[in-house]
Amino acid sequence: MAGLVRMSLDSPEEVRPFEEGKGKLELVNLDEGPVGRATFEPGWQWSKHVKPIAQTESCQAAHMGYFISGRMKIVMDGGEEMEYGPGDFMVCPPGHDAWIVGDEPCVVIDWQGFADYAKRA
Repeated sequence: MAGLVRMSLDSPEEVRPFEEGKGKLELVNLDEGPVGRATFEPGWQWSKHVKPIAQTESCQAAHMGYFISGRMKIVMDGGEEMEYGPGDFMVCPPGHDAWIVGDEPCVVIDWQGFADYAKRA
């Protein structure tokens, strides 16, 4: 068993910027996989600001996250949709688009879906 581990998203091991300066992903890498804090700026939309990086028709990452601030709407490829905000816990399967609602940056901590998210080739 490993000992205690301390890492900080304020000193990330990796930073991945989104297109057009619409936010960034900050990562720390644990043995179980990366944990990330994403900051999505107002006007951000997956299909505009990450799709050119991912080169898939919709987001193919599964997410398990917690919303710290801001609001985000997620629409699944099949049409199901939901809006999330501060204090919400989200489980989201692959196959979706998402965008920021309102004028406040949206900050999300994700334990599942950021290993390859916005990772440039």
